Amino acid sequence: MCGIVGAVALSGGSLPWTPADILNAARTLRHRGPDDQTSWHDPGGRCLLGHARLRVIDLETGDQPIGNRDGSVQVVFNGEIYNFKELRRELEGRGFRFRTASDSEVLVHGWEAWGRSMVDRLDGMFSFGVWDSRAGSLFLARDRVGKKPLFLYRAPGLLAFASEIKGLLTLPGLDDSLDPAALPFYLSYGYVPAPGTFFRHVTQLLPAHSLLVRQENGIEAPLRYWSPDFRPRPIRRAEALERTRSLVSAAVEKRLVSDVPLGAFLSGGVDSTIVVGLMAGLGGPPPKTFSIGFGDDETYDETAWARKAANQFGADHTEFRVEADSVDLVTNLVEAYDQPFGDSSALPTWLVSELTREQVTVALTGDGGDEIFAGYPRFLGMRFAEAMPGLVSRLGDQIGSRLPLHEDFRHPTRRFIRFFESASLPEAERWLRWVGFLPDDPWSLLREDIRELALEGLGEGRRTTLLGSLRLREAEVDGASPLGRALAINFHTYLPDDLLVKADRTSMAHGLELRSPFLDTGLIDFAASLPDHIRNPHYRLKGLLKDAFREMIPPGISRRRKMGFGVPIPLWFRTKWRDHLEETVLSEGARVREWLRPEPIRRLAQEHWSGEADRGHPLWALLTLELWLRHRG
Repeated sequence: MCGIVGAVALSGGSLPWTPADILNAARTLRHRGPDDQTSWHDPGGRCLLGHARLRVIDLETGDQPIGNRDGSVQVVFNGEIYNFKELRRELEGRGFRFRTASDSEVLVHGWEAWGRSMVDRLDGMFSFGVWDSRAGSLFLARDRVGKKPLFLYRAPGLLAFASEIKGLLTLPGLDDSLDPAALPFYLSYGYVPAPGTFFRHVTQLLPAHSLLVRQENGIEAPLRYWSPDFRPRPIRRAEALERTRSLVSAAVEKRLVSDVPLGAFLSGGVDSTIVVGLMAGLGGPPPKTFSIGFGDDETYDETAWARKAANQFGADHTEFRVEADSVDLVTNLVEAYDQPFGDSSALPTWLVSELTREQVTVALTGDGGDEIFAGYPRFLGMRFAEAMPGLVSRLGDQIGSRLPLHEDFRHPTRRFIRFFESASLPEAERWLRWVGFLPDDPWSLLREDIRELALEGLGEGRRTTLLGSLRLREAEVDGASPLGRALAINFHTYLPDDLLVKADRTSMAHGLELRSPFLDTGLIDFAASLPDHIRNPHYRLKGLLKDAFREMIPPGISRRRKMGFGVPIPLWFRTKWRDHLEETVLSEGARVREWLRPEPIRRLAQEHWSGEADRGHPLWALLTLELWLRHRG
């Protein structure tokens, strides 16, 4: 796993930077690649490439940028290609000779053999750039799901790219002005959906897309090379169970290739338990496993369940107990993400990554199991709301408003209330209400002048704009069930823009590589095609996955209520962080006041303190925004 940066000149020109500039940009990514930082430059000044390396495979000869024999093709690469040995044998059969044992060299000769269609053959997580000096072209690509990031900066006469925004904006002369149009999205989702960012001139290459830049002809439109099909196809339950077992097992096994110490996160949930159980069943030394717990609130502590799973599989288990309520950690997250990020589970992921890195360089995770096997309650909510709209509406009128507002923010009655409040809305708006941070229209928080700038930048109506990305995704799943559509929306939004961003930045901040077996391409294609009654029999969350590994999962784990990987943020904002909230977000000198109105922010805090509502998530998002603005200076 590594960090990459580069730039190409357009219109036959040359770049305004030196090799020293690109090396300095690579060094800003040294946390992603602490083992070495290097650079390469085209003699004609047309292309610069930089690389920060984390050595995982081929420790001796796999340094980058890496080129072909005559140096006309150069590659910088971030990620892992799991089928690189098979591709290497195929390329060797075509006469190509390899100088290293690395997976990155496959991209060099793969480009020579197959051109841009090379991405169709790659099985892995990646972002990379291929410079072809003979063609005067730069080819960029990102993996199918979006595990590895790739940011772009376009300016007259050039295009630059990097694994993180800081790698771009370190280059002299680039404009780092902010984009007010990002605010309503951030306040709704807790992130800015790709391809957007908080910076006016910085975008992201979407997952499963490639981009070809020709020096003479300019930047071509990005092309999508893969998309899962969420329309159901018939399958018998017995076959579905067998294929689930075989595909998940194969996905775990292929991710165990490493020349450095390897382990796994173990949360005590179904997904990570299955991953560790399969690791243990493949032989070799006991798998190293890692979990984290917090002392403030036992409802957020899964370490007992993780310990139970570790004992069953004979894992070499390490349990971290922390009192991680220091606001300094939020500042660390702000620096790692380069822009506001509203998911508070980034905090425990940061901590477990930091502590895990002390023992291993690579860790497997259970990320993706909920996304492809329907593990979130909102998926069942979509099924109920679409399948029985009349009944749901009547229940909402009769029961929803009468349910008591339980003082425990995580009590099921609060979920029922949220469900009934939105169940009768159109599908996309219902989804936004369920996943969104704010109870009201986020535009109401914006100052009038900022609201006008945001609308000018977006060029569309307020609410329609926020729902636009969801509706665009719906067009891709004609013929899918309501659950299939919900899975597709989640797959194209929350998964790459929140979950995988969180995993990448928090782990790579410590030079830890994470691998996610449940996001294997073959497994995704299979799971996407499942009929609802097979994927979730009797409306059971992840019912197929649990049944497929029933003998492996320790008793109790498959039946326990889903917790999620979180921290007691709601509690902290009512106790330990209350004063800090007053001194930052709610203070008269708050930087957020340059963008947002103070009155609705104060109202959110009051509702949270009184117990009227859980506003922990929006308050976290606002605190992150405030600290980010202060960090910018």
